[in-house]
Amino acid sequence: MTEISAALVKALRDETNAGMMECKKALTEAGGDKAKALRILRERGVAIAAKKSSRAANQGVIASFVDGAQRCGSLVEINCETDFVAKNPGFAAFAAKLAEKAAASDGKLADSVQAEVTAKIAELGENIVVRRSIRFVLQKPGLAAAYIHHGSALGVLLEINCAKDDTASSPSFKELAKDICLHVAASNPRFLDREHVPADVVAAEREIFAKQVVGKPPQIIGKIVDGKMVKFYEQNCLVDQLFVKDQEKKVSALLAEKAKELNDTIQIARYARFQVGEAL
Repeated sequence: MTEISAALVKALRDETNAGMMECKKALTEAGGDKAKALRILRERGVAIAAKKSSRAANQGVIASFVDGAQRCGSLVEINCETDFVAKNPGFAAFAAKLAEKAAASDGKLADSVQAEVTAKIAELGENIVVRRSIRFVLQKPGLAAAYIHHGSALGVLLEINCAKDDTASSPSFKELAKDICLHVAASNPRFLDREHVPADVVAAEREIFAKQVVGKPPQIIGKIVDGKMVKFYEQNCLVDQLFVKDQEKKVSALLAEKAKELNDTIQIARYARFQVGEAL
């Protein structure tokens, strides 16, 4: 029988992150050939992943990546089975790596990182699922910005546009992007603005509000419903919400102030907010 040195076991472990005993077992099966042992571990990882794929993965983390120029960004949700693994620094680093991959490609992330996920399942002994990912690539002047809340259970990705490149590079504009991310995280707006509220949602809300005022004089029912819709927009549309850091102004007023300060036009183009385990 080929003697398996501790150094060889360590080298295989460093390369695969598999357990010491698993590495030694694979090297023994491979007669000390590290390349064969690596293949054995990969095959074993696929088998382990298949066994664990039916197990519920309800915990996890949100991770983000924004490139150095802040022209491209991503947000991902990576799920696991237990809070213990979700809080593991290695799992967090793995999720961050997948977020970087998500920013680099517009394909389906889960398909492109299947091998990495399989290896991580074998390493950690839990089912791992790439639940969702989103990628923003800017086509106009502006910034991509991201925010991950403490604990990594909540994250935001934002695209905010301006007209001038100088504006995008200014500290004030970058601070604005950060503040909007914080606001989205805290206030959880359902829609960007009134124009992005689907017509069926508007119709359903108006119907509910109309039923709440049955019996009122017909000539004032429409005005009451309109007033309730204004409140609905203020609660659910990002630009109509009161700014989380200053409840005396709406987000739209904040944008207007910054636009005047920077002598430019500023517009929130889109955002995404992921929270671990929320219904999709």
